[in-house]
Amino acid sequence: MILRKIKKIAYENQYSFVLLLGSWIYSFLRGNKSLIAAQNVIIKNIKNIKSDGLLLIAVSYNGFTCKKDLTVLNIRGKLIVKGDYSIGRGCRIDVGPKGLIEIGKGGYVNSFTNFIISQKLKIGDGCAISWNCQFLDEDFHDIQYEAKKNKLTNEITIGNHVWIGCNTKIYKGVNIPNGCIVASDSVVKTSFYEENLLIGGNPATIIKKNVTWQ
Repeated sequence: MILRKIKKIAYENQYSFVLLLGSWIYSFLRGNKSLIAAQNVIIKNIKNIKSDGLLLIAVSYNGFTCKKDLTVLNIRGKLIVKGDYSIGRGCRIDVGPKGLIEIGKGGYVNSFTNFIISQKLKIGDGCAISWNCQFLDEDFHDIQYEAKKNKLTNEITIGNHVWIGCNTKIYKGVNIPNGCIVASDSVVKTSFYEENLLIGGNPATIIKKNVTWQ
């Protein structure tokens, strides 16, 4: 079953079956039975990655990347994936020692997207995250000013079936509900609570309601 699946993935992504099989065997010997990484992938602390499906790293093909693009995962905390998932080439994922990224099944993140997570990022099922996005849940510096309002939590929560357009930046404490679309080049610093919204801009606001996407 796994050999047939790897062969299908190799064919669909114009990749060497032998290289992908070798990557799966290598990951299996290191204690992770559900991970396939392409060339030019650096994974630190692979033991902190758990997947209930097949996790593809830098395997998926698109027209503006190449196999030499470096992909880096530094998982000092935990990365938990609940089903089959694909992480694009050139992505950077850094999870702090107390951090957690939890991802649902049936989605993907496209190339050159960065996750810098010190606390928690939760992504639901079936989410499409485009290229060159950024998720950041920490300021790293303490800034004080008059009448400052501190957020109750830094956790970023993305609901089910959310589409996040390219070059979008999402910051600490943000909630994006089920079925929403975030327009390209948006900067999201506040939470939204109504489902099926089109949001966008800098700062992001509601553009349309009751939207659907496939």
